[in-house]
Formats: sequence, structure tokens, C-alpha cells
Amino acid sequence: MKKILSVSGALLLLLGAVSATAPAAVAQPSPSANWHAEKACADVPAGSASCFALKYVDDSTTAGQAHGGQAKPASSTPPATGKTPADIQSAYNITGLQSGGRTVAVVDAYGYPNLERDLGVYRSQFGLPACTVSNGCLTIMDQNGGNKLPRFNSGWADETSLDVDAISAACPDCKILVVQATTAGLTDLGTAVSTAAKQPGVAAISNSYGGGDSADSSYGAYYNHPGIAVTASTGDNGYTGSSYPASSSYVTAVGGTSLVKNSSSRGWGESAWSGSGSGCSSVNAALPAAATFGTGCSKRASADVSAVADPQTGLAVYAPSSSTTSSWAQYGGTSLSSPLIAAMYALSGNTGSSSALANSLPYTNSGHFNDVASGSTGTCSTSQWCLSGTGWDGPTGVGTPNGVAGL
Repeated sequence: MKKILSVSGALLLLLGAVSATAPAAVAQPSPSANWHAEKACADVPAGSASCFALKYVDDSTTAGQAHGGQAKPASSTPPATGKTPADIQSAYNITGLQSGGRTVAVVDAYGYPNLERDLGVYRSQFGLPACTVSNGCLTIMDQNGGNKLPRFNSGWADETSLDVDAISAACPDCKILVVQATTAGLTDLGTAVSTAAKQPGVAAISNSYGGGDSADSSYGAYYNHPGIAVTASTGDNGYTGSSYPASSSYVTAVGGTSLVKNSSSRGWGESAWSGSGSGCSSVNAALPAAATFGTGCSKRASADVSAVADPQTGLAVYAPSSSTTSSWAQYGGTSLSSPLIAAMYALSGNTGSSSALANSLPYTNSGHFNDVASGSTGTCSTSQWCLSGTGWDGPTGVGTPNGVAGL
């Protein structure tokens, strides 16, 4: 994997909006000041997509110091700084909710033979109900809906483990459908999205990947599914322009935050994560629902909503370390925020009977979000596209969920 980011200094505790109903936070170790993030997937040429999963590596530990070609010891326990299902549910005020048997689909490229086994380890660790093929909770299929699963790819398998663990954390009783595209080409991935949309009970489809800004006239039909919430990660490169399919007019574009426990009544603080993708599409139409929010963009602006994505404040995940073995690690990137939002869409139950696109809901229900008003993703000509502030902004959209009523 490729080392892409290093950070020094203490992590600041930044206040987010307050939810008086969130459970009290429990003290958690602070992340290391000496760390780097590793991309799960390599960069790809035009016409293909890269997954956005980022692995947090603590360089102050033996495992962290062993990067640079040496073997890293596998971890048999979750990282102490990694978010747990209880953390996610507390931070986003997900309390006492049931999915009603709805399914969250994730679309990823390539195969992952040990997916069911590894998901079982994750769910058992945190006391979540079993989700297996035999009990009907987990379904795995190829991009055409069959069982000819593609070859293993370690980076995309890491991505898939992050996706299914994130869904489990936000919605423990949701069913999970994994559709594996043959390659990371946008046509294959799009075919997998269309296949997912045809399966019974699917309320949301998460896409934690992207390429450069592309036109809906080329790929949009794959993502246009009224009545199903289709989410897409905005990317991990900050303000560098739009990423497709997040820049599609048919999806909910999901940005990222840094999420830390604090002493507020909510118990959590959030700021825009510096790596969160944000921008203004040059080719796709603006969302009508966003017209009154002053995006400063005449076309499609992103993000629409956000959730935790900073790998330093990321999720504890049980992921493959080889084709046969797996271990605990901490992951972030907007690959984390997309499946979290998809799971919360499924919990809301607001999309299934609608003929409208689900990406309008956060704008019409913006009062149900924590407004993230600090942090930036870089330098831009229109400050809203890269600088968080009150109301809509590019890094975090209308904010992060305070319960699921806004979705």
C-alpha cells in the first residue's frame, strides 16, 4: 500500500452541533500524533475508479515503524482508538431504531472469499447479531446477480470489509448485500449498481469509490434509481475537483469529518476532515433541492451530507491482511462515511415508497443535521466549496445526521 499522508501535533477537539439526547461519551485514548494513512487501492486511469479506504497506521508503535516493506504484526484485538458501533450510534443519535428488514447494498470491485468469516468476527466482537448467508442476512453476488465471483484483490477486499463493518455499526439489524464487480471499470461498477437496485428489499446502495468528474450522459443511468438511496464518497484528496459518481445528479454525495469525543451535551465534536473531497462539477446538473442553500455553483456541488471519515478518528475494522488471514485495523476515508449514511437512509425508511431521488431529503430536512462549521479541504475560488461554515458547505454539505429523520 502507498503511504499518502503524515500528520504531527495534537488532534484538536472541535465542537459540533449539540444533541441533548445522545448517550454520554466514555473516555477514549487519543490517536497518535505520529501517524500516516495508507491507501487500500492504487490510483487508476480514466474510465476506472479507485476505492477510498484509508488505513490508519500509528508510527509510534512497532507495527507502525515496520512500514516501508517490512512485515507488520497482525492485531488480534480492535485498536483502542478505533470507533465502535456504540460510538457511531452515540455520535449520530441512532437509538432504539429497527430497519424493518431493509437491505443495504455495497458495490465493490473484485472478490473477497473470506468476507462472511471476517464479518462474523467483527459482529461477534461487538455483540451484534450474526449476519450470515445461511440466516439470510448476508448475500454476495457478482455484477450480473450470479455466483461467478471475481478474483481476490487485497485493496478492494479491505474496502469491502470497511463497508460491511460500517453498515453493521450503524444498522446492526440491516440485511447486507455485496455486489462484486469484475473490474474497477466504471461500466462494471455501474452494472453492479443496477444489479443491486433490482434486488428485493434494497433501500440504499453505497459506492465508496470514484474517478475524475464524469458526465451523467455517460454513466448516469447506472445510478438513477428513484426510491433507493444511492450514496457515493466524495473522495480523499480535499478540494481538487469533483469525483464521479459523487458528482452525479442522481446520488447523495457524502463528505467526511473528524469526529472526537468532548464535553459538550452531544458528547462529540466534528470538523471538516481536510482530506474530504469537495467541489463543483463542470458537467452535471445542479440539484434543485439545493437551490436555496447558496452553493455558489451553477452545476452539481458536493458534498450533500457527511459523516466521520478522518482515518485518525476512524472505525475499528476486521480486514484481510492477505488472501487467507485477517486482523484488526483502523480505517477511514470517505469510504467510511458513504456506507454509514447509506445505513442511516435504510433505518429512516423514508425512501422506499418515494418516486423522487433520495438526495433531495437532506436539503428539505436540514434541521435534522448537526451543522459542521469548522475545518477546510484546501484553497478555492469560492470559499464555500472548501471551507466549512454555517449552513451548506462543500466539505460537509448540510452536516452530519442527528438521528435519521433527515434522510
